[in-house]
Amino acid sequence: MSLGTRNALLALAITVAIIGTIVAAINHLDRQRIAELDAIQSQLATDTLSVETQFALLENAPCADLTAGTDLTSEVSSLGDRLGIAESRLGSDNPEVLRLKKQYTLLQIRDYILTQRIADTCDIEPVTALYFYSNEAGACESCDRASYALSYLRQTYPQLRVYTFDYNLDLGALKTLIAVEKVEERFPAFVIEGERSYGFTDVETFQELFPKGLFATTTATSTKAKR
Repeated sequence: MSLGTRNALLALAITVAIIGTIVAAINHLDRQRIAELDAIQSQLATDTLSVETQFALLENAPCADLTAGTDLTSEVSSLGDRLGIAESRLGSDNPEVLRLKKQYTLLQIRDYILTQRIADTCDIEPVTALYFYSNEAGACESCDRASYALSYLRQTYPQLRVYTFDYNLDLGALKTLIAVEKVEERFPAFVIEGERSYGFTDVETFQELFPKGLFATTTATSTKAKR
């Protein structure tokens, strides 16, 4: 066997070994990724069942218990954050993501109805914001910035209730909500305290859509707490 042939065979063997190593590494990472996603999906399913059970318990509770139970909104929001992680890793078109998103959307609508019930029958005035976005390419260039702004406001002002919906999700209850609220297919779309608005520029301008008392009360409370 000539030296050239040996070198060629050696190079081929090295190439095959490198490819084998890469394939093994990819398979290992894929197994880790699948295991991690399975864990996220399992946790989401458990949390969804927990929230649904809480809704059932709160639906016929007296005002005092309903007021105390509004912490459920923060759990629904936290569930949405975890769903966002699963969506970013699996993709918005993944069948499991779509199934979980439909469950989460139903939970949000139920929480919104419960919040409205509390406002009508109990002595509190929650501030609600419905946010509609689209995942379709080119449909909403400012949706990411709008999402960040709403997350900031939700964290800064705990009494603000934010409900986020994928406008194009194939779900009867969501379509009914869109029809009832008369939301047009323009994104981002908002229904804040019953008033519809479209588009997003910056946080300062966006805040003008909310009741002024929301921010004044929070500022006053924060200032008082620091003294």
